[in-house]
Amino acid sequence: MKHLGSRISLLREKYGFTQEDVASRLGISRSSLSHYETDRREPDYDTLKKFADFYRVSVDYLMGRLPGEQQQVAQHVGSFERSLELSDERILQEFTLTVDGRELTREEATRFIAMIRKERQRNQR
Repeated sequence: MKHLGSRISLLREKYGFTQEDVASRLGISRSSLSHYETDRREPDYDTLKKFADFYRVSVDYLMGRLPGEQQQVAQHVGSFERSLELSDERILQEFTLTVDGRELTREEATRFIAMIRKERQRNQR
C-alpha cells in the first residue's frame, strides 16, 4: 500500500485536522495514526474503511489504485441508485433501509411507503 501514509496525511492536512482530532474520531491512538502516516505500519481492513468513510474517499484511492479522491461508482450501480423503487418487494428483502442510523423494520418500511403514497394523493387534489 505504497503512498497510503502520505494520502492519509494529506487528507488530514487538507481538512485542517490534527493527528489527535483524527485519532479520536476514528477510535485509534495518535501514535498508530502517526505510524500509518509515515508508512511504518499499515492499518487493518476495518481501520482502512474508517479512514475512507471519514474522509469520504474510496479505499481504492487510499491504496493508490485511483488518482482522484472521488469515489468511483460503476455505471450500472449509478443507474441502480438513480432508479431505486422502494415498493419493489426485492428491495425490501435484499437491502437494509435505515433512518438516523437505525434499520427500518419491514413494517416500518411498508408504512413509510404508504405514507408517501397518501401524501402524494393529497398533493394531486
